[in-house]
Amino acid sequence: MNGLHPLITADELLTIKGQPDLLVFDASAGPNAKANYDAGHLEGAFYVDPENQLATPTSNAARGGRHPLPTLEKFSEVLGSLGVTPASHVVIYDDKQGGNAAARFWWMLKAAGHAKVQVLNGGVQSAKALGYPMSSKKEGVVSAAAYPIMEWRLPLADLEEVKAASKQNKGNIVDVRSAERFDGIAEPIDLIAGHIPGAINIPFTTNLNERGEYLSPKELKTKYTKAFEGLNADQVIIHCGSGITACHTLLAMAAAGLGIPKLYVGSWSEWSRNDLPMVLANKAD
Repeated sequence: MNGLHPLITADELLTIKGQPDLLVFDASAGPNAKANYDAGHLEGAFYVDPENQLATPTSNAARGGRHPLPTLEKFSEVLGSLGVTPASHVVIYDDKQGGNAAARFWWMLKAAGHAKVQVLNGGVQSAKALGYPMSSKKEGVVSAAAYPIMEWRLPLADLEEVKAASKQNKGNIVDVRSAERFDGIAEPIDLIAGHIPGAINIPFTTNLNERGEYLSPKELKTKYTKAFEGLNADQVIIHCGSGITACHTLLAMAAAGLGIPKLYVGSWSEWSRNDLPMVLANKAD
């Protein structure tokens, strides 16, 4: 972690506000995210688009899911266009309190080898509660050279690896979606409701306390050490609907000082669009 905890509080962010190497980004997702950013954001923060800058737009979610990672070349160009250099201290927030798309940007930067990156614990809500200065000013990014990225340095699992793990049924595939979506009771986004055979359900929301902030590192460590008893982090595969909220759990584990498991980016959005076994409502594994 190079001395930096993956999470930063609003108080801590306020103390470093204005430092020359600091870059703050609003990574809120959704149809009104950019309009909401334009109407009011943390003073000095820039907007990053989760759909087009943190993913590759696709018309075929059966190949890589709804939010496949951009190529390394594209992501290096995106970071340069945002002014991010290897020396930058990047802090990311969103409007989902616990870091939804913010966690995806965090994971991508860590996977690209960036050292100084943190997520604002509690999101923009925590900063507003503190009285952090807000602005509707159009922030001008000072572009930098394309960021040097050689490889994704954090582990990934592809469809074939998840197929094999599903057949082994060792409980090492973790679905972080809500219980309703996992159980096939409701599916607001993807075409089919259900889950991957052999997967277990640990909703990402259980990483948070009643204030929408991450549980303490000690609580998170206890939670995931128990959940993955007998498994090393590199044996565990984390997924969600499309590779966004899965990063929330990867961030939680990093905050707990644990190893970071594999991310299955395609997630349920890819699996459910292929001719593969699925556990649907009222059916057991």
